Amino acid sequence: MADATRMRPITRRELPESFDIDGIDPLFARLYASRGVTSAAQLDYGLAGLAPVGSLDNIAAAVELLLAHRGDRIIVIGDFDVDGATSTALMLRCLDAFGFPDVDYLVPNRFEFGYGLSPEIVRVAAEMSPGLIVTVDNGISSLDGVREARSFGIDVLVTDHHLPAEELPEANVIVNPNLADSRFASRNLAGVGVAFYVMAALGRALEQEGLAGASKVAARYLDLVALGTVADVVPLDHNNRILVQQGLDRIRAGHTVAGIEALLTQAGRVASRTVSTDLGFAVGPRINAAGRLEDMAVGIECLLTDDPATAGRHAATLDQINKDRRDIEADMREQAFAYVDSLGARRWPACVCVFEPSWHQGVVGLIAARVREKCHRPVIAFARESDGLLKGSARSIGGVHARDVLEAVSGTHPGLIVRFGGHAMAAGLTIAEERYGEFCDAVAGQVERLYPDADFSGAIAVDGVIAGTDIARWGGLLPVARALRDAGPWGSGFPEPTWSGDFELLEQRTVGENHLKMRLRPVEGETVVDAIAFNQAGPAFRGIVQLAYRLDVNEWRGRESPQLIVEQIAALHAAGA
Repeated sequence: MADATRMRPITRRELPESFDIDGIDPLFARLYASRGVTSAAQLDYGLAGLAPVGSLDNIAAAVELLLAHRGDRIIVIGDFDVDGATSTALMLRCLDAFGFPDVDYLVPNRFEFGYGLSPEIVRVAAEMSPGLIVTVDNGISSLDGVREARSFGIDVLVTDHHLPAEELPEANVIVNPNLADSRFASRNLAGVGVAFYVMAALGRALEQEGLAGASKVAARYLDLVALGTVADVVPLDHNNRILVQQGLDRIRAGHTVAGIEALLTQAGRVASRTVSTDLGFAVGPRINAAGRLEDMAVGIECLLTDDPATAGRHAATLDQINKDRRDIEADMREQAFAYVDSLGARRWPACVCVFEPSWHQGVVGLIAARVREKCHRPVIAFARESDGLLKGSARSIGGVHARDVLEAVSGTHPGLIVRFGGHAMAAGLTIAEERYGEFCDAVAGQVERLYPDADFSGAIAVDGVIAGTDIARWGGLLPVARALRDAGPWGSGFPEPTWSGDFELLEQRTVGENHLKMRLRPVEGETVVDAIAFNQAGPAFRGIVQLAYRLDVNEWRGRESPQLIVEQIAALHAAGA
C-alpha cells in the first residue's frame, strides 16, 4: 500500500461560474471549461484555425534565404530528441519535395559535440561545403557556433523555440516565436512546429512561382508535427491542438510515414486508433532512446524512409535501444530514490539535486523527472559530461520556471554555471564538478527567493466524479470512456481528465513486478469495473477505497471494456463499517 505519509492531496479543478459551451454535453463542457475553453470555436481543430503562417516573425526573410540557396548544399542540424528528429525529417522531406537538389543533415552526438550548433559540429559541417546551415529545435543559444559558421562564409538560418537570452546569435535569419518582440499568436510551438511553419511558407512561395501543389506539401507531414509536439511536452494551446489533431487524423487514416506506423506496431498500438498518449508514451520514448544512448541518426532514418521493411528494422533497433535504456534507468532511479529517502521528506530542499559519478549522461533527464514525481518539486540530475564538468538536466513543476531559476543563479553567482538553456518545465546546464555543492545550495536558494509560495504538495487535480446520470446519459461507462479518449488531444496544458470516487474493492492481485490489478464497484452504483494501479502493489487493501483515476478503454482480443488507470489509492474503511 502507498505510504500514507506520502499521500498526495486531491484538489478539484476550478470552474468558471458558467460553462454552457454552445450545447456541448454537460460532462464535457465541464472538462473543457476547467481547461480554459470558453466557446465551441476553441474546439474546432480544422487547419483554417491555425495562426496565419505569415504572422510568424521573420518567416518571409527565412523563405527568401532558403530560395537564395536552393541550388546550394544545405545542411540541416537538429537536436538529439524527438522534437529534433521530427523537425529534421520534416524539413528534409519538404525540401526534397520542393526540388532542392542537395540537402543533408547532421545531428550532434551528445557525447562528442554536446547540444546545438556548437563550433565542433560546424567544423564537421564545413567539410561538406554547404552554402547554408539550417538549425531545427536549436540554435538560439549557439552564439559561438553561428559565429564559427559565418567565419567559414556559411549562411545560417536558425529555427528554434527555446527561450532566447539577451544576446542573440549573429545568424542571417532567426525564426523563433519566443523572440522578445514577437507578436505571434502561439509562443508554445515545438521546434517541429516552427519547422512546419517555415516549410509551409516556403511551399506557398514556390507555388506562387509555379510549382503546383507546393503549398500543400508541409501538411502531408503533420503526423511528424504531432509526434514532435506531444513528445516535447509543450503546452497544447489551441494552435498546438490543431497541429496535433490534424496529425492524429492523418495517422488514423493511414497517411503516416512508414516509421511512425512501424513504431506504433512495435509498441503494440494500432495506427487507426492512435491517440496523443500513444505518441507521448509509446512512439516518443523509442526514438528518444537513440539520442540518449547512441546516435539519433537511426531515429531520423526511421522517419525518413518510405520503405515499410526498412522502417520495421529501424523500429526494432529503436525498441531494443529503449529496452537497454529502461535497464540503465532502473539502476539510476534506485540510487536516486535511495538518496532522497536518506534525506527524509522534511529535509528536501526547494530544488533537489542528485548525482552519481557512474550515471549515464543521456538518462539524467528521465531521472530528474522520476525524482520530481516522488518529491513534487524541481529536480536537477547530473552526470559527468567530461573531465571536471557535470551535465545537468532539470525538470520543474507548475509555477516554477526552470530556465528563469538558472538565469537567476547565473546572475547572482557569476561563473557558477558554464552554460544553460531551456524552457519553463525543462532545462539543461553544465557546471564544474568541484562546484556541485555550491550549485545545490544556490539553486535551492533561488527557488525559495523567486517562488516563496510554490506548491510542493504534489496535489492531484481532479475533474470531480463521473456521476451516474452522466453514465446513464451516454448509455454506459464504456461509451463514456470512448468519448473521453476521443475528446482530446490531451497533453501538457490540456491534461487528460482525472476523476475521484469511492469504490468497494471486490478483488485484487499483484501483476508484473509491482502493479495492482483490481475489480471494483462504485459505492453509489452497480457496475463492476476493472482497474490497474501501476507501481502501487503492497499490503492488501480492504473494504472501501478512494481513488484518483483516469478512465481508459482496455482492448483485449478484439473486445473493449472500461478500465480505471489509478493514480492514487487510499484506504477509507472496511465495507459495512
